[in-house]
This record gives sequence, structure tokens and C-alpha cells, in this order.
Amino acid sequence: MRNFYRIISFTIIFLAGFAFQAQAQFKEGAFSQSYNDPADSTAVRDTADKLFSMKEFMGGLAHKNELKIGTMFAGSVIIPGASQIYNKDYWKLPVIYGGIGALAGTGGYYLHKYSKTKKTYDSYMADKEMFHTMSPGQAYPFPVPEIDYKSKQTGTWLMVGAGLVYWGALMDGVVSYKSDKEPLPGRATLYSIHLPGLGQIYNGELFKVPIYWGGLMASVHFLMNNNSNYKRFKRIHNEATTDPNYSQNISAETAVWYRDVYRRYRDYSIVATALVYVLQVIDANVFAYMHDFEVSDDISMKIEPAVLAPDNAYAFHHGTGAPDTGFGLRVGIRF
Repeated sequence: MRNFYRIISFTIIFLAGFAFQAQAQFKEGAFSQSYNDPADSTAVRDTADKLFSMKEFMGGLAHKNELKIGTMFAGSVIIPGASQIYNKDYWKLPVIYGGIGALAGTGGYYLHKYSKTKKTYDSYMADKEMFHTMSPGQAYPFPVPEIDYKSKQTGTWLMVGAGLVYWGALMDGVVSYKSDKEPLPGRATLYSIHLPGLGQIYNGELFKVPIYWGGLMASVHFLMNNNSNYKRFKRIHNEATTDPNYSQNISAETAVWYRDVYRRYRDYSIVATALVYVLQVIDANVFAYMHDFEVSDDISMKIEPAVLAPDNAYAFHHGTGAPDTGFGLRVGIRF
């Protein structure tokens, strides 16, 4: 598995380097063409076309010149909140920096707390193994220290939240860069792929964002909780079957039963998370296409009193054989 990741990493680096080199050679060739008239607008565009210009980027932040969306996005990767400055959404800056700082700082604290308990447990196991080697048949006199998996889970959640705030700031800058009169389905789809709910924001359907985010957070919560319990009972089962001095109340049979149950629940949670994610991508694409779908603004149901004509089958009869005028309600639906 480690070799697989190395191959993938080297492949990505190679392709990226090849792409930059090919683009550089293309530009050099374009500059050296004898038919490139300096007065030609294409030649001027070619010489000005750079991958990224810090001078141009800083000038855009100072609102001295306009930035392309790619330049603004690349600069926002380096400086979080730069796109909000360019779009003049200054009120979002404390939200971005406060969110990233608070979540990352608190997450780092909990992960450090978990790391300390993990080191204590590893040190205990090493000392215990050495004790059994030197004194076989004797019980180790010290209790087993617990690993604070809850702090690990909390810290991981907080770090994920910090990453989402950072990525959300990037996507917010792209969405706010230029608002089209009509949403483009392809762009709405890409936004939803990169950040769930962003396609709905682009389409102007803000009420859907808490629905999808609620579904994603619930499914991810159950995913992490079930995975944590699965790892816990897997570890207990391994200790119960390999450690001769195992003394906990949970038997190996009970541990393996709970291990399999939580593994199945974890897999269900993965499927649920994937379904909610795919659904919000499809929703963004479909409703971007249906943006111009003509539906009357006057969709209503009207209930009002009415006089029933004598020839109506529901009119009252008084035993004379002929229907009389009656009173009732008329229901009308307009769409």
C-alpha cells in the first residue's frame, strides 16, 4: 500500500512538471515567432499571460486592477481571505480567520492530549513485555493505562472543521467573484463536488444548504462513531486472544460479535454519506437546468362560499321531488 501511494505521488509530480514545462515551451515558441506583430492584440495577450503574478495579485487586492478568477483563487490558497478582500466582503474575514484559528487551535490541543495517552500506553506495553521476559509467569503489577480515543475523535473533527472553513472561504470567493444572470449547470455541479451545498448557494437555493449539511454531518458522525467502536472491540478481541494476562470483563466471543456489528454499521454510514453527497451534486445540476422552467407565481388554492344551482346533484331536497337552491363551499386550484 505504501508503494502504491509512492507511485501515485510520483506520477502526479511528473505530470505537473510536464504540464508546466510544456506550457513554458509553448510560450517561448509563441514569443519567438517572427509573425508576432507587437501591435497584434494576440501577441500582447500572450506576453501578458502568466501562470501567476504576485504584483498583479497585490494590485488586485488594492483594487488597482482587475483579477482573473484563476489568479484570485491561486492567491486565496496562499492568503486565506484574499478573495473576500477582492470581492469587498470584508465582514467575512473575522469569520474565516476566527473559525480557522479556533477550530485548529482547539483541535491541536485535543490531538496533543490523545498523543500523550498513546505514548503512555505504548511505554506501558514495552515495559510489560520486558517484565514478562525477565520474570516469566508473574503478573505485571501496574494497571493498564487507557488511550484517550475520545480526544482523538474530537481533535480530528475540529481539524476537519478548520479545513472546511478554509476550503469554504476559497469556494465562497469563486462564487462571489462574478454572478451570472442565469446559473450554469456545469459550474453548479463543480461547486457542489468541491464543497457540498455550494452549488445550491450558486443557484440561489439557500434553504437547501442546512438540509444537506445536516444529512452529511449526521452520517459522518455515525461513521466516525461506529468506526471508533469497531476499532475498540477489534483491539479488545486481539488482546483477549493473544494476551495470556487479559483480565477484562468482555470475552473474546462478545468482542468479536460487537466488532462485526459496528463494522456493518460503519459500512452503512459510508453508503449514507455517499448518497447524501451524490444527491446534492445531482440537485445542483438539475435545478440549474430548471432555472428557466416556467411556473406560474400564482400557485394557490381558494376556498369560498357558493350557491348550489337547482340542477346540481348535491342540492337539497325537501321531499317535493325537485331540487332546491342550496349553499356550500367552492374549492379552486390555480397553477
